[in-house]
Amino acid sequence: MARRGKVVIDRELCKGCFLCIRACPVKVLEEDTEPNSTGTYPTKAAHPEKCIACGSCFEVCPDVCIELFELEGAEA
Repeated sequence: MARRGKVVIDRELCKGCFLCIRACPVKVLEEDTEPNSTGTYPTKAAHPEKCIACGSCFEVCPDVCIELFELEGAEA
């Protein structure tokens, strides 16, 4: 079984720099179509089933608004 993860993005902290979208090797993330309370279009996990818990998105986020969880039962 492949490694699987879950990405949680704090929409209010995200400033929409999209560094995480570019860093994701399996294209889990996309720009949201709904703005947050500041009028910024944040990132969203558009394809969460593809997440491999690599941590690339978490590592490049300058605002620390991404949490990454490795799903239980997934092999490393």
